[in-house]
Amino acid sequence: MGERNHSRVTEFILAGLTDKPELQLPLFLLFLGIYVLTVLGNLGMITLIGLSSHLHTPMYYLLSSLSFIDFCHSTVITPKMLVNFVTEKNTISYAECMTQLFFFAAFAIAECHMLAAMAYDRYVAICSPLLYNVTMSTQVCSWMVVGVYSMGLICATAHIVCMVRLLFCEAIINHYTCDLYPLLELSCSSTFINEVVGLCISAFNILVPTLTILSSYIFIIASILRIRSSEGRAKAFSTCSSHISAVALFFGSLAFMYLQPTSVSSMDQGKVSSVFYTTVVPMLNPLIYSLRNKDVKIALSKLLGKRNFL
Repeated sequence: MGERNHSRVTEFILAGLTDKPELQLPLFLLFLGIYVLTVLGNLGMITLIGLSSHLHTPMYYLLSSLSFIDFCHSTVITPKMLVNFVTEKNTISYAECMTQLFFFAAFAIAECHMLAAMAYDRYVAICSPLLYNVTMSTQVCSWMVVGVYSMGLICATAHIVCMVRLLFCEAIINHYTCDLYPLLELSCSSTFINEVVGLCISAFNILVPTLTILSSYIFIIASILRIRSSEGRAKAFSTCSSHISAVALFFGSLAFMYLQPTSVSSMDQGKVSSVFYTTVVPMLNPLIYSLRNKDVKIALSKLLGKRNFL
């Protein structure tokens, strides 16, 4: 194949989530609604934390960073995805495709490590409350956030460096976004290095945060079990279960897409899986991490000038 003459592809066509005409309008309205909720929820969360002085704590500092990542992550993907539902041929230039892949990878990886940082913050708060202010100082939190973004940018750069060396001979991407494996399917040059690098980066950025989160919540649950009040235990378990559900959905869908051998994975199934970590989870996070939180409700009521908030 390498000896055949091929013209270099300068523009790609995104196949979209589905090719069934009867589903285009319903899916457009569905994902438009999801995107609007995502933008309002995450930007609202960032604004609320910024304006409420009693929310200026490590936990909410990390939460506002997560909201920023979710907003950017969704904005990189969803608008172009929506175009697929209302146009016959959704094209994207080579440069735009590589740019989208870079920011998509950067924010997805950053979210993995931000969720781990938030789980560690809760572990320190519940298991070592007397040392919390020292362990999670402003300086420590700042360095954690810098590390999270640095990890995303470094790994995304590695993906792009490996990707730009490839020669693409086909133009139709079987996806609604410029993702790693759908692009590799279009290459007529060797993708071995890309697959190895992609698998190593995916394994590190999925498994390490997952182990960190699991370890943190094991210690947290052990501490919760020592709470004497059954009402207190039930409330703590309710909060933890919602957090763990969101984390499991995010990391589970990522693992399904990126930790399977390419010979086993189905791109059509991968598209469905990717909907969860690109659109659904960024919408759910503000609800799970904030609107069920008493401090957030109090801050919102004060901001709206209401005395009572139900």
